[in-house]
Amino acid sequence: MAKKCMVERERKRRKLAARYAKKRESLKKIIENPESSVEERFEAQLKLQQIPRNASPVRQRNRCAISGRPRGYYRKFGLARNQLRAAALKGEIPGLTFSSW
Repeated sequence: MAKKCMVERERKRRKLAARYAKKRESLKKIIENPESSVEERFEAQLKLQQIPRNASPVRQRNRCAISGRPRGYYRKFGLARNQLRAAALKGEIPGLTFSSW
């Protein structure tokens, strides 16, 4: 089980990223637009730097929905490898079967 503070930190980052998503997108469009002037780009870059660092979606880390484990995460299921195995053995994941030979 991951520390509760780490899981809460990730939740906080997700909320911040969602709150500032539209603002980031509009500023990025201004910066990437070749038709915008140098002054407009510079102002957009300054405003982008004013946004909190944790509002960037790049700073988010995928974590298991059950245990909060950051490593061994499967995107398709939203679980870490050990929780995925336990759920598959119980038959809680439809369509997932173990192979044996």
